Amino acid sequence: MIRSVLAGAAAALAVHALPAVTASLPVRQRFAPRLSGVGDQTRVALTIDDGPHPVATPRFLDLLDRERVQATFFLLGQELVRNPGLGKEIVAAGHEIAVHGWEHRMLVLRGPRATRDDITRAHEYIAEVTGVTPRWYRPPYGVLSTAAAVTARRLGLTPVLWTSWGRDWETRATPDFVYETVVRDLHGGGTVLLHDSDCTSAPGSWAATLGALPRILAECDHRGLKVGPLRSHQVN
Repeated sequence: MIRSVLAGAAAALAVHALPAVTASLPVRQRFAPRLSGVGDQTRVALTIDDGPHPVATPRFLDLLDRERVQATFFLLGQELVRNPGLGKEIVAAGHEIAVHGWEHRMLVLRGPRATRDDITRAHEYIAEVTGVTPRWYRPPYGVLSTAAAVTARRLGLTPVLWTSWGRDWETRATPDFVYETVVRDLHGGGTVLLHDSDCTSAPGSWAATLGALPRILAECDHRGLKVGPLRSHQVN
């Protein structure tokens, strides 16, 4: 009896955690390219996570305005509560709003109900504050669970991860480091992941990202790649 219960529990855990294998970039690029954010080969999607941040986000908005570039901002509900006005500013500037969850916690370590509540709460609050219904969802750490995938589908959200990132949350991150890490995997049709917040990373880490972003945009322009939000890069 005990053995059967344990076997059942192990099977349930395996089903719950199975989508987490897509956290591996080589795995998802081969088997789930759209989940990686692969889209129009003449474009690059710029995505920015973990905000809004009271100091960093306005600076990112100013820079993007100067560069005449729009991006997709994956917001955390707990950060939007602290800075609701910035959510409205992001939308007013023409950028796209998306869901990153309420808290930045690993979903495979959470039960189905907690996962469902987290994503649903964030989705509803982001829509209420910004006046825009989000269409994209990115799980914290890029790790999906079955409950997260099912909840996203129910809410009409499309999960999307990335093909290139700046590892800008690291203590060692500098503008040069972020730039070089992004361009190492930069290609047409890709999705770039950056952060405009240090709520889950080294204090002030967003400054390295801000310093690297003009060079990243210039490199895309040099390659003839149009940078923009996911809405102009992928189609559901």
